[in-house]
Amino acid sequence: MNEDKLLFPSEEWINIYMEKLNNNKAYKDAASTWEGDFIFQIDPDGEIVEEPIRFYLDLWHGDCREAKMADEDTDAEFVYQGPYKNWKKLIEGEIDPIKGLMSRKFKLGKGDMGKIMRATKAAAELVATASQMPTKYLDE
Repeated sequence: MNEDKLLFPSEEWINIYMEKLNNNKAYKDAASTWEGDFIFQIDPDGEIVEEPIRFYLDLWHGDCREAKMADEDTDAEFVYQGPYKNWKKLIEGEIDPIKGLMSRKFKLGKGDMGKIMRATKAAAELVATASQMPTKYLDE
């Protein structure tokens, strides 16, 4: 794979992320019982992001069946959202996805928190996979 940095978020970043996720045995094991799709939303901050930026992942028993940039009409069981600065820290491994919810760095805009709390290892592996991506950020 070309190790040039990929812009986060972008269709190219999301596609490579899906490929890496589907090749991650630790994720497959941790998410073997997970059923649910996500919208991951970067909320406007008035500095880097002017409008919500959304991407979609269809996660099913340790596989990512679909990954794409999403618009406001795209629906999913869960919406995980936060400001760009926190997404950057999440991808860099500086924020844990569940602790990020508990500390209000992120919020669950839609979905069952109890179901999320039963999948903490899967969430950690989602982030571990993202942290392996050669990523360029909007503010770089």
